[in-house]
Order: sequence, then structure tokens, then C-alpha cells
Amino acid sequence: MDTRIEVIEEKKFVGMRLETSLSKDKTRELWETFMPMMGQIKNRLDSGFYSINIFGDLTDFRQFTPHTLFERWAAVEVSDFEGVPDEMETYLLPPGKYAVFIHKGPASNFVKTSQYIFASWLPNSKYELDLRAHFEIMGENYRPDDPNATEEIWIPIR
Repeated sequence: MDTRIEVIEEKKFVGMRLETSLSKDKTRELWETFMPMMGQIKNRLDSGFYSINIFGDLTDFRQFTPHTLFERWAAVEVSDFEGVPDEMETYLLPPGKYAVFIHKGPASNFVKTSQYIFASWLPNSKYELDLRAHFEIMGENYRPDDPNATEEIWIPIR
């Protein structure tokens, strides 16, 4: 799997969030609530969608279990926080270095990509996991059940 290293500046997002786990996954509920209201967001920078995951102080994913709680966002990137819809919140992603991977295939196969990143690539790289948000970028026509779907996986590193 090809990997590239990117350094990003601060990014602004508007969206919705909830607490979830893999065993009691609420991702579908989050996106079904967010998508119909997404058109109300002003100042979008692109047509992509962002799934932002905040794992708190977890730096060793060998400790991550299906019951580990984390915060998940459904969001879009914006130029500023003016005119945020009442039902939504803002998130400011700090700048930093990321390892970027491409996941190809349906979302149900994401576990294989994740296992590669955290069990193979990261331990064998010169990097360690940083305590910033992880995120995925999906194009405007992304379908989670599409066998040809692609999404970028951004993992914070230092």
C-alpha cells in the first residue's frame, strides 16, 4: 500500500459529532442526520466529506478494542465559522504531520486497511502516533458499499 507524508496547516470544519465504538457503531446514524442538512453550511472549501475521529490519549492501537469509545464527526471543511447552522458544531484541526493511505473498496473492508496501518506500517516506520485527530476524506460521490470506492486515510504522526 502506497503511503505519503503530508504536513498540513490548521483546518476548520463544520459538522456533527457523537460518541461511538466499533461494537455499538453509530456512524450510519451520524451521516444520515448530517447529509440532509449539509447544504446549509456556508463557505465550504471543497466538495469532499470528512470523517474525523478523536481517540483522546490513545497512542497504542494494540489497546484499542471494539468497545473503546471515541468521538466521530461527519463534517465538511470551511474557510471560516460564519453562519454555522444551529444543529451543527465547529472543529478546529491543529496543524501537523500525517501519514496518508488510500483505502479501496467498501467500508466493510476498512478493518484490513486499519490493521495494515497500525500493525505493520506504523511499527516498522520511523514515526509514532501523535495525539491529534485522525480523519478520512471521501469524495462527493462516495458510497460506503461500493466495491470501487476510495477514501484517503490521514493518520497523525510525529
